[in-house]
Amino acid sequence: MSAIDTWVARQRERAAHLPGAALPWLTPRRADAIARFADLGWPTSRLEAWRHTSLAFLEQQALAAPESAAPAATLATLRAAFDDGGHWLVFVDGQFAPTLSAIGTLPAGVTAGALSDALNTAPDAVEAAFGSADDNASPYALNLALCSDGAFVRLARGTALEQPLHLVFIGATGAADSHLRNLIVADANSEASVVEHHVGGGATLGTVVTRVQAAQDARITHVKLQQQDAQAIHVAQIEAEQARGSHFASHSLSFGARLARNDIRTRFNGEGCETLFNGLYHVDGRRHVDHHTLIEHARPLGTSREYYRGLVDGNARGVFAGRIIVAQDAQRTDAVQRCDNLLLSRLAEADARPELEIYADDVKCAHGATVGQIDEDALFYLRARGIDEVHARQLLTYAFAAEVIERIAHDALRKHARTALLARLPGGATLEELL
Repeated sequence: MSAIDTWVARQRERAAHLPGAALPWLTPRRADAIARFADLGWPTSRLEAWRHTSLAFLEQQALAAPESAAPAATLATLRAAFDDGGHWLVFVDGQFAPTLSAIGTLPAGVTAGALSDALNTAPDAVEAAFGSADDNASPYALNLALCSDGAFVRLARGTALEQPLHLVFIGATGAADSHLRNLIVADANSEASVVEHHVGGGATLGTVVTRVQAAQDARITHVKLQQQDAQAIHVAQIEAEQARGSHFASHSLSFGARLARNDIRTRFNGEGCETLFNGLYHVDGRRHVDHHTLIEHARPLGTSREYYRGLVDGNARGVFAGRIIVAQDAQRTDAVQRCDNLLLSRLAEADARPELEIYADDVKCAHGATVGQIDEDALFYLRARGIDEVHARQLLTYAFAAEVIERIAHDALRKHARTALLARLPGGATLEELL
């Protein structure tokens, strides 16, 4: 039996026990998804979109459930870092953990809970937002076929969630693979900030799909903090659909896992949409991180800003491939795309490929990328003012990354992101005292 056949057999074994197994619309979607995965197999370097991040090694690798810290202790550490009065939905090894969650009192018109529960209580609403495997890469087809849980968030028209909603996914010792699916449905003029945490060890392979539907004039901020242990393989997709006048901000901070792949995309389905893609990744050792982004300006008067920065150390590799498509009807589009990488060792490697694909003639678009080392002139400037070389390098490294973190508007989220970055940088404790 091939490795692909093993996954197909695994889906058949689990199918009857997955949430929503009795729903007539979900069973065929799962069947189509596993068929698509079986047809495509794991992405290899022969595919342009996966040229730098082949998953072919999963054909030979046997997955095993690793050891990890106790979920309660992991959650306590995380919650201690926040003082924002937020709402907390916690999942352990791909399953909702109600005893660890603290949802609190939600405003009228706001629903936040486990996807597994929503499939029973609001199947029609879930069906409209669930998505399909069409045109998605094979790992995300596998996610649809095997997803065991996730979050379902619904914001009624005109509602606002003033405090952040935290979606916490903790890896423990329950399974070798984990597949999560989050659905965020924001009706017209609604607003919320959602923080997606991935911490601990847990599954060797984890796939995550987060789908956002932003109706007219809705405002959704999504912050993702990926801080998994060194053995994890994290493959994730964030996909948004934006109606007229909506605003979607995506902040992706990747600080963990031995291999992390993040596909982030949005489509402007109405005039006057705005989006911000903001990302920071730090990789060291032999770790690998890949961000692939797509912004589709399908309607006029859209504005997009995309900024990614990478800190690459050791023998690690950081990859960024961003694509902005401006359709023929998307006149008066304003788009900026940029990726900058700082190499912290001689063996570190960074690949940056920004792309613009423009079919309209009344647009303002720009893109660029840099890969380099610490500026020697800036280093000399700091040393001339009495700062030793080690601390000068630490300050310049932090300053390079801090610009991304400062774009996070929420104070508590920005503070935690800064702390998470400093925990990864050499000399971070000293830097924290100075800042």
